[in-house]
Amino acid sequence: MELTVETLTTWMNDFEAKIAAKKAYLSDLDTPIGDGDHGNNMARGMRAVTEALATKNPADLTTGLKLVAMSLISKVGGAAGPLYGTAFLEMAKKSNTTAELSELLEAAVLGIKQRGGAELGDKTMVDVWEVVVPEYAAGQLTSEKIAQAVEATKELVAKRGRASYLGERSVGHLDPGAVSSGYLFEVLLETEGELK
Repeated sequence: MELTVETLTTWMNDFEAKIAAKKAYLSDLDTPIGDGDHGNNMARGMRAVTEALATKNPADLTTGLKLVAMSLISKVGGAAGPLYGTAFLEMAKKSNTTAELSELLEAAVLGIKQRGGAELGDKTMVDVWEVVVPEYAAGQLTSEKIAQAVEATKELVAKRGRASYLGERSVGHLDPGAVSSGYLFEVLLETEGELK
């Protein structure tokens, strides 16, 4: 799918609504293994994103993606802000040469991995992005596959971020960043469904 400013705006507005609805749940997930603020941080960041897109009315996709990135970096605390921000910043850079969403998302994955130093299996948002993006590129992404990628973080030992301090005790908890990333991709599928 070619990403446009309109599609990006719909996607972000719907993601903001989803995060707002799941804010308490995300913070509850973050309490045993993090700072307990992932939901509140993401809700604040996504509110800033939707306000920026609505008020600044970006003229092109690159500008729109940069607005998303900067809003997230400036408003979301903890590791999530820089990581989500980096994802959209890399998409913005890539959008100078292509608007194909699968290619933009591939750039985002590389950016997240470089920024956070996490690999597949480290119990981070990478565990969702790295599994989901190739499925999306192949046209085979389903909400079931997203849910499986998120659920898979439960039995992993955290090797990055605050949760890594817990070692083995992080097992049995879903990674909050993976859960919010799951929502991002679920909402993307819903947005695409509405456009078709």
